[in-house]
Amino acid sequence: MGLEIRYALPEESELILNFIKGIAKYEKLEDQVITTKEEIYRSIFVEKSANVVFALLDDVPVGFALFFYNFSTFKGRKGLYLEDLFVYEEFRGKGIGKSLFDYLLVQAKENNCGRMEWVCLNWNQPAIDFYLSKKAIPMNEWTTFRIDEKDFNQE
Repeated sequence: MGLEIRYALPEESELILNFIKGIAKYEKLEDQVITTKEEIYRSIFVEKSANVVFALLDDVPVGFALFFYNFSTFKGRKGLYLEDLFVYEEFRGKGIGKSLFDYLLVQAKENNCGRMEWVCLNWNQPAIDFYLSKKAIPMNEWTTFRIDEKDFNQE
């Protein structure tokens, strides 16, 4: 298997968007994708708000991971936050997702991160089983909260 993992290039903004749409479809959240390739380009390659790596199998993009660095006050240093990890269905079961995940663990170590974190949908048992096999600890006592931009202006 000719697997390569590499960082995305600015001219691949539309490819990033296609992977985002792919994970949204898998998660049954397609209606929530409102971004554009222009927004992806600006956010990732101009503002550097996030990073993207692709998994290429014989030079064909088959998976991606989008991540950024946050900060842990308890650790006193940054952490790697994995926002999305997705492999196209026909390429699953070949270790590509594991390779992407392991690549990010190396990035976290090389960047002196105190931790790596992500969220996983409760119904995604294959992902949960994989994360548990990687010695991940579910943070079941924590509840994720969110305020959408339409509600930023509160009185």
